[in-house]
Amino acid sequence: MLAWLMKRTNTFAVRPLSEAGEQLLRDLLDASAALWNEINYQRLMRYNDEDGFEGDVWDADTGALEGKYKDVLGASTAQTVRRANSEAWRGFFENKKKFHDKSNTSVTEHPEPPGFRGNEDDGRVLKGVVRKDAYTVEWGDRSRLEMVVGKQLRDKHNSPKSRLRLEIVGDPNWPDYEDQGRLELWYDETDEVFRASQPVTVSDDTRNTPLASETAALDIGANNLVACTTTTGEKYLYEGRKLFQRFRDTTREIARLQSKLGDGRYSSKRIRRLYRKRTRRRDHAQEALCRDLIERLYQEGVDTVYIGGLTDVLETHWSVETNAKTHNFWAFKKFTERLACTAEEYGISIEVRSEAWTSKECPQCGSTDRTNRHQDTLTCLCGFEGHADLTASETFLERQTGQTVRPMARPVSSEITDFRDAENAQRFPARFEWDDHQWSGKSHPHDSPKEQRTDPSTVHRDGNVASGDSQAV
Repeated sequence: MLAWLMKRTNTFAVRPLSEAGEQLLRDLLDASAALWNEINYQRLMRYNDEDGFEGDVWDADTGALEGKYKDVLGASTAQTVRRANSEAWRGFFENKKKFHDKSNTSVTEHPEPPGFRGNEDDGRVLKGVVRKDAYTVEWGDRSRLEMVVGKQLRDKHNSPKSRLRLEIVGDPNWPDYEDQGRLELWYDETDEVFRASQPVTVSDDTRNTPLASETAALDIGANNLVACTTTTGEKYLYEGRKLFQRFRDTTREIARLQSKLGDGRYSSKRIRRLYRKRTRRRDHAQEALCRDLIERLYQEGVDTVYIGGLTDVLETHWSVETNAKTHNFWAFKKFTERLACTAEEYGISIEVRSEAWTSKECPQCGSTDRTNRHQDTLTCLCGFEGHADLTASETFLERQTGQTVRPMARPVSSEITDFRDAENAQRFPARFEWDDHQWSGKSHPHDSPKEQRTDPSTVHRDGNVASGDSQAV
C-alpha cells in the first residue's frame, strides 16, 4: 500500500562564507530579479495591449530572454525563473476567472497581474529561484546549501567552483523528506539577512493518529482571534487586541508616509519595508497560534475541527470597523490553509462550515433578537450572560455535532490557578496572549512539553551552521 505524501516547507536563514561569496550571491539574486522583470515587462505590455507589442502574454519571446541570462545564472536557473513567472501569470488568470464567477467566493478582491521585483527609485529586490536538481542541502552539525552558478558570475568573482556554498542557520522542521522542490532565495531587508525556502514532500508515516474521536469548533474574531470549544468541555481563548493595535498602528504609519509621496508615486522603500514587517508579524503570530492550538486539541483527542467561514463572520459582526480589521488582519484563506496543514500532521481534519448568527444566538433560549453584546460579554433578556466568542463557538459546535455543551456561566476569567477541581477547570477556559514570540497563558491541565517540531519555522531559531573551512565561495 502506497503511503500518503504531505507538502511541507523548510524555511531558514543562510550566510555566505566570505565577502566575495556574499557579493556573488547578491549578483546572482539581482540577475534573477532582472530576468524576471524583463519577462514580466514583455507579458504585461501585451496584457495591456500596448502599441508595439503583438499577441497575448504567451506570445512574448521569453526563450530569448532566458538565453540572455543562462551564462550568468546557469541554464537551469534561468529556465526556472521563466517558469516561475509563467506560473505567476497562470495563477493570475485563474484568480481573475474565479473573481468574476459569482458562484465562487474564494477570491474576494480583484487580482492584479504579477508585479516587478523592485522599481527605478529603489532598485531591484534581491530574489531568485533555483531548480530542484540544481541545489543540494546537507543537514547536520554543519548544515549547508550548495547551488549552481553561471560561468559569467564565476569568472567575474574569480571563483573556480561551479557551485556557491552557504551556511544554514538553525535546524530544519522537516529533515527527512522524500523529495525537494524549487528553492526560493531572497534578501530580507528588515532583518538584513538572506533567507531560503525549501518545499519538501514528506511521508505520511510522520503523521500522528488522533488519540480519540472528539470534536472542536472555532469562532474566528477580531479582538479575540480564536475562541475554541471541544466536546470534552475544554475551552481556549486567544486574545488579539495587542496584535490588532500594532497592525493598525503600522497601517496608519503606511498611510501617513503614502500621503507625503510625490505625484505619481505610490510606494517607497520604507513603505514596502513596513508592509513586509506587518505581514511577517501577523504570519508569525498566526503560525504559532495554529501550532499551539492543534497540539492542545490533539492532546484532547480531537480528530475533527470545524471553523466558520469568514463571510459569516463579516455578516454577523457588530461593527464596520471590526469587519475591516477582521478581514485585513486575518488573511482568512491563508490562515485556514495553515491550520489545515498543521492539523494534517496530527491526523486532524479541518472543515469550513457556516456559522451564521452563532455570535448573536442565546444558547439558553435560542433567541437572536433579544441578545446584546457589550465588549466580550453576551447577554439575553432571558437572563443568560456569558463570554460572547466562547458562546458562539459552543453554539457552532452544537450545530455541527448535535451534542449539548454547557454554556459559560459568566464572562471568562483571566485567572484559572485558583480552581481546584476538574469541573471548574473545564468551565473556565485557558486564555492566551501573544508576547511577540509565543502564545503564553496560565497552566493548563493537559499541557505537556513541546516537541521540537512545535517551532513552525527555523527562521527565528539559533542552531549549528556549516563549517567556514570550505574552499567554496
